[in-house]
Amino acid sequence: MALNATMATFEIALNDSDRHVYEELSLKVAQHPSETPEYLWTRVLAYCLEYTEGIAFSKGGLSDTEEPAITVRDLTGSLRTWIEIGAPDAARLHKASKAAPRVALYTHKDPRVLLRGYEGARIHRSEEIDVYAVPPELLDELVPHLDRRVRCSVSVSGGELFIDFAGDVVQGALEPLRLPT
Repeated sequence: MALNATMATFEIALNDSDRHVYEELSLKVAQHPSETPEYLWTRVLAYCLEYTEGIAFSKGGLSDTEEPAITVRDLTGSLRTWIEIGAPDAARLHKASKAAPRVALYTHKDPRVLLRGYEGARIHRSEEIDVYAVPPELLDELVPHLDRRVRCSVSVSGGELFIDFAGDVVQGALEPLRLPT
């Protein structure tokens, strides 16, 4: 018998002064049974950090191997940004960079191991792919706050993240990475 996804609701006050984005987000996020809390938090942070008109989580989630975790589409439905989470293989990034004008990867995995896995691989426009590593210490502090209903604010200033859970503030910065060419 297949296990069902667990639904979590995130009420997020997004204050991204770096990009001048200020929004109240209400996200219903399905957590697949095989999805770790670290992966889920990375997905939610990527959504916040990439937030723009037309952003959406994929419909199939982890079980959909054709769609990215998050997409940004324009008003005509054309794919503008393909956002991956975790450690996709080189073939998937190659496919993504051919399918969308912009590709971003947010990883909760060890960045050295991740980048080593792409060495020698053929990835279309690899130098244009934005890669960000979420520090494990940040995720370690976020995991205890994961519940069926999460209420917080996510503030971004000078590249630094501040996630506030009613006075309990978690802070950290993503590490920008470059794929090997």
